[in-house]
Amino acid sequence: MRLVCAPPKHPSLNEVVRGTPCVMLFGRSIKAGVISTGLGILQTIDHLRLAPAPRAWDFLSVALAVNAADQSLPRSKSPDGWTREIELGVAVQDQKFWSSKRADLEALLRFLTTDIWKMTFLDGGQPAPEAKSLFAPRENSVCLLSGGLDSLAGAIDLAERGRKILAVSQVAAGDKTHQTEFAERIGGGLYHLQMNHNAHGWAKGERSQRARSLVFLAYGLLAATSLQAHRRGNETTLFVPENGFISINPPLTPDRLGSLSTRTTHPVFMAGLQELVASAGLKVTVENPFQFDTKGEALRRCGNQRLLRDLASSSTSCGRFARNSFTHCGRCVPCLIRRASFYRWGRPDHTKYRYEHLGRQDRKHALFDDVRSIQIAIEAVRAEGAPLWMGQTLSSKRITEPAKYAAVVERGLKEVNTFLRAQGVR
Repeated sequence: MRLVCAPPKHPSLNEVVRGTPCVMLFGRSIKAGVISTGLGILQTIDHLRLAPAPRAWDFLSVALAVNAADQSLPRSKSPDGWTREIELGVAVQDQKFWSSKRADLEALLRFLTTDIWKMTFLDGGQPAPEAKSLFAPRENSVCLLSGGLDSLAGAIDLAERGRKILAVSQVAAGDKTHQTEFAERIGGGLYHLQMNHNAHGWAKGERSQRARSLVFLAYGLLAATSLQAHRRGNETTLFVPENGFISINPPLTPDRLGSLSTRTTHPVFMAGLQELVASAGLKVTVENPFQFDTKGEALRRCGNQRLLRDLASSSTSCGRFARNSFTHCGRCVPCLIRRASFYRWGRPDHTKYRYEHLGRQDRKHALFDDVRSIQIAIEAVRAEGAPLWMGQTLSSKRITEPAKYAAVVERGLKEVNTFLRAQGVR
């Protein structure tokens, strides 16, 4: 599977004529067979007069290209029905630097998606827009604000503890309004950057979308390197709040291996991303403030309980939110962890769930696959202990404190188990 990604008028886009799928970066394609993505981001950065670091902008080009490949190349056509071999050519500004990091980036992408990547970098990448009068925000850090419960609690807590944060959101159907409301109410009102990659010409493709989060992280790096502090040579922080259980996200059963468990904030991926960011000369520390907290623990320790209580039920967690007409299903793994966190927090959960009463002994409730899978995991950890059950999940040399990671996973499962018991699930 091969894909070439480049800005408008780049000669490589002519390869579509020779049968190679192409993606136009930062433009709007009208040519049949050519996907386009990123124009909205270019326009947003230009409108706001921001000046991100050139290599941060290149990283956005890479992230958009990877996301395009991930969504447009179906796993069903691979030999095993899942693992793809993807050859991806991306036009960047600093072709020499990115070529020197090819092996590191390929390894990072393989961990994120479990696909086999072969990257090539082309000259002639899209530069960031150049404003006559630049605007450099005075905030000293950036926090991703997805519209989810973890990022909401994280942003509230950071603001309450005196961090001057710029909030960055990736616009998603059903979340935009809540993202805006959250940013307006946190810390007396946050500078808020909402972006959308505005893909056009996309056929119905791969739904697993394990690389989508890479674009969100790229937005965060754009914002962090646009801050006045970074432009003056100071270190800035990109906060990516995610509870420790979901961060590790071990496969609950043998049937849920590999890419069936997202790895966006897994410490191995985060460490690899940090190494790449540092090697690019970007003074940005990527940090998950909830790495060793369960979701319920994160809610309980948030510094502004009143604001969190007011906004929490408006957040989004469901893995099938859009497919359920923007309603939480209440039974997928993210919903189960969400509901358990409210129970642990001890505050009322006003979220509307399609499948509210999980104690019902049928395939839509207590016998639903995700509910059963997490019960199997709970029993396995009880019998084997978390470190043995997690197996290779924590085997990387980049995991420096495996006992702490195993402990947060075990506490996370106990949190869900307590909730399920209260629901009458046996």
